[in-house]
Amino acid sequence: MAENRNDWAALASMPKFIKLHRKKKAFLLTLWCLSSIMFYLLPVCAGYAPEFMKAKLLGRLNVCYFFCLFEFAMIWAIALIYTHRSNTYFDPLTKEVLADITKGEQA
Repeated sequence: MAENRNDWAALASMPKFIKLHRKKKAFLLTLWCLSSIMFYLLPVCAGYAPEFMKAKLLGRLNVCYFFCLFEFAMIWAIALIYTHRSNTYFDPLTKEVLADITKGEQA
């Protein structure tokens, strides 16, 4: 049985891997910040602006209800945005990195 030894330091220093890691990190940090702000905005608004959150918008439905629905829709939007970005940008770049790694193993 042949041993499979990976040179992780060489992988971490590859320019394509660094580019992939940097782009993915920036993208995910942006999505995380957006979702965290929206997540914490609901209890903050409910605690500090209860009259605003109780304001009726459509019949018996108030601002808080629509805010909760918006958070649900936002999570789905984030999932779709991430999936699209991953399929169109991150996956091809990952395949390039993997191809470079396998070239190095064969040489």
